[in-house]
Amino acid sequence: MDKDTESQAISKLVFELTVSTGFSADLDTLLDRLFGILSLHYDLPLEPRGAILLLNPRKKHFQVAQSGMDPYWKSSFQWDMGPFANGTISETCLLEDMELPAPGGTRLTRLILLPLRIENHGVGYAVLFAPAGYQPGPAHMNFLIDLGHALSGLVNRALTLETLRVREVELEDARTNAIRALGVAAEYRDNETGWHIMRMTNVAQAISKSMGISEAMRELLYIAAPMHDVGKIGIADSILLKPEKLSPAEFEVMKTHTTIGVTILTGNDPLIEAAREIAGSHHERWDGSGYPKGLKGEQIPILARICAVADVFDALTSTRPYKKPWTVEEAAAWIVSQSGQHFDPEVVTAFQHAMPEIVRIRELYRDDIIDPKQELSLPPVEHAKENWVRWSDSLSVGIGVIDEHHRYLFDLVNDLHDVVVHKRGARNVARLIKALEAYAKVHFRAEESMMGYYHFADIQRQENQHHAFEEKVQEFYQELHNNPLVAQFDILLYLRAWLVSHIQQEDAKLRSLVDA
Repeated sequence: MDKDTESQAISKLVFELTVSTGFSADLDTLLDRLFGILSLHYDLPLEPRGAILLLNPRKKHFQVAQSGMDPYWKSSFQWDMGPFANGTISETCLLEDMELPAPGGTRLTRLILLPLRIENHGVGYAVLFAPAGYQPGPAHMNFLIDLGHALSGLVNRALTLETLRVREVELEDARTNAIRALGVAAEYRDNETGWHIMRMTNVAQAISKSMGISEAMRELLYIAAPMHDVGKIGIADSILLKPEKLSPAEFEVMKTHTTIGVTILTGNDPLIEAAREIAGSHHERWDGSGYPKGLKGEQIPILARICAVADVFDALTSTRPYKKPWTVEEAAAWIVSQSGQHFDPEVVTAFQHAMPEIVRIRELYRDDIIDPKQELSLPPVEHAKENWVRWSDSLSVGIGVIDEHHRYLFDLVNDLHDVVVHKRGARNVARLIKALEAYAKVHFRAEESMMGYYHFADIQRQENQHHAFEEKVQEFYQELHNNPLVAQFDILLYLRAWLVSHIQQEDAKLRSLVDA
């Protein structure tokens, strides 16, 4: 292959790879296409398999893409030996014979390592496989070097696209956090714990999933639901905080929190519109007897109808200065009795179907100090059949509520793994890391409150480990900016190792509270 032919070949290859993968950040597709093209057009003695390895900030290689090979979570390859041991990236193509796993044992194989460099900085390798001892001639070697340059550019493009998606999430978060802050501010005026918002929002989510509401609508609901009572900011303390039943005149003033909320939430953004509909209509009733407009049936926005059930259920089952909490069974029975009157029958049916998850939510976001000796009897909740981190009875610490918290953290980690495995992108990875970080704080603070109340001896050690975990998750989130493809794999391995070891080595000691 002369120089002109070689240049034409690499140009054609880059063009075909670029066209075939479009603007996708899916490096698996890139490698599949690469080997398809090589098998048709080039005479290199390469095996039809390969991988892309990228470095994390701690100089460890992660297999972030592959073709003809097992993915990282099934692979027996150890990318920490030989040329991968020191975390440095060569400036030119490397050839390395290594004993690698093969059917029935191991096999000596020549690895061709194409350095991936971005702005003259080594970020990883593209790994190709050839027969042991293979030595490419000058034309082939030049081709491989040029191929490494081409792959570097495509990997850079994928990193750039994923980084932009992470930043989109951050911009959205900045906006939604500002909106949520208003809802939380209103909530804290008449509910000092603020847990009502978290429970109500998650119950609304459970109902919406049971109804088959689209993912986009569920996302709007999750962000906008905390704004349902934002108008209470405009209600006088003498009415909002009154411990007794309101007089008819006072109740008329209280009802204006719906119209105040509509006034506050001005704008044409879909999120603001959803929040405005919920704030203005969650006290409307299916039969038209609600307020502020007396809307009836499907005149009431669907998200407001869902929030109405979630809001009333949590209010009934929560302690208030003027009432004792109803049992879950009593509250659920009353809501069912109001189907077709107060509530949308379809929403009530979905509420009934979602009860196992709703009961679980009440334990995950509870107001009171956890009682170590409380026995939980929760309805079974369907879990994924294949889990990245699997719960077993051996992980139980003997405290029902804490065990349920741990199972939920496992669910979040498995959701994150599912997003990574199915290549749903850094945008969704970022969202799940934020969700996991938020619930870890809920769990840690609840656990610490219990330990403090019952004078657990190792509380300081636990608090230190909790804060270290929170800082580590935040560190991974920041790493998504620099190399989102690596960070998502990195955090999965960390989460699985940390959660299991922390439960086995630290939380297991909480059993002493049960026996006290």
